[in-house]
Amino acid sequence: MSTALSTVLETEEHQALRAAVAALGKRYGRDYMTKVVQAGAHPDELWAEAAKLGYLGVNLPEEYGGGGAGIAELAIVLEELGAAGSPLLMMVVSPAICGTVISRFGTAEQKREWLPGLADGSRTMAFGITEPDAGSNSHRITTTARRDGADWLLTGRKVFVSGVDIADATLIVGRTEDARTGSLKPCLFIVPRDAEGFQRNRIPMELQAPEKQFELVLDDVRLPASALVGDEDAGLLQLFAGLNPERIMTAAFSVGMGRYALQRAVEYAKERTVWKAPIGAHQAIAHPLAQAHIDLELARLMMHKAALLYDAGDDMGAGEAANMAKLAAADACVKAVDQAVHTLGGNGLTKEFGLASLIVASRVARIAPVSREMILNYVSHQSLGLPKSY
Repeated sequence: MSTALSTVLETEEHQALRAAVAALGKRYGRDYMTKVVQAGAHPDELWAEAAKLGYLGVNLPEEYGGGGAGIAELAIVLEELGAAGSPLLMMVVSPAICGTVISRFGTAEQKREWLPGLADGSRTMAFGITEPDAGSNSHRITTTARRDGADWLLTGRKVFVSGVDIADATLIVGRTEDARTGSLKPCLFIVPRDAEGFQRNRIPMELQAPEKQFELVLDDVRLPASALVGDEDAGLLQLFAGLNPERIMTAAFSVGMGRYALQRAVEYAKERTVWKAPIGAHQAIAHPLAQAHIDLELARLMMHKAALLYDAGDDMGAGEAANMAKLAAADACVKAVDQAVHTLGGNGLTKEFGLASLIVASRVARIAPVSREMILNYVSHQSLGLPKSY
């Protein structure tokens, strides 16, 4: 790519950010993350250094210690860390979802309390939306909040909530009753980790990642009025203000992982010699790797579009692009990882090369935070105007 064209797609500041984060990721890399997972620990050293350098809060307002940039910049950070083999999944949750929602809709008190800590990495917040019988369908969420004097009482269950064990609080998606219509509407509540009646149970996972998954049980958790984020009547607007960045960041996570796997495969294909030439000289090896590169680059462009639309304030346009980016990046990542493992043959399944664990990890983005089938539903209904079957 020429310098002139790359400057059109990304500013010089973006390119400098990429280079700086890539250098940080290289100092840690896949070996560091593998050791962290094997020890059952968390990537605290990388998180702390990324925070110190201002990368974790690059999207949050400057007045609260953030970088004053947007999701485009935060996505660059996660993508480059992923491309180095050391992605930080909690970036998707804490600064991208929770930080964005609070900075856009939180009260002045909530912003003062949470944004500085989310920006400098000293505090983290988890996000709970998925339920056993509803998935991520906000219209079927059964976690409900009812008034009790000036307080709220929150009751329900959540599953597959990342990082609750290290989070200071969890942003819970619940529903409240509309006094005028009697129908339920989505609302967001900040639930402290030590709140009475707030229980967490770890879910055993095959996925090898430092971030643990939890089931949450909320049994009449009493919350003050100040726990409600934003306007009680804003409903889906506030929810999707967090879900669009989540999809963009998931795309960044996938593109980064796919780039890492592809680079390992390319390095191997250049060096591994069978008969007289490196295996990368054979089209049966080279063409699938080239296709993987093309698919990742196409997904990256859609991710870039989604981030620019979101940062420009076009929530509707960003919603469509973010869903497309997430689907494209997840599919490209799965194919890149599969082809990388296949390129290495038996070596692709060894711990030495560290690719086998990505087989499971790469599929996460196809499933979470929303399945590819629900994205196709969204596009068929919202983009193409086709009727619903449900």
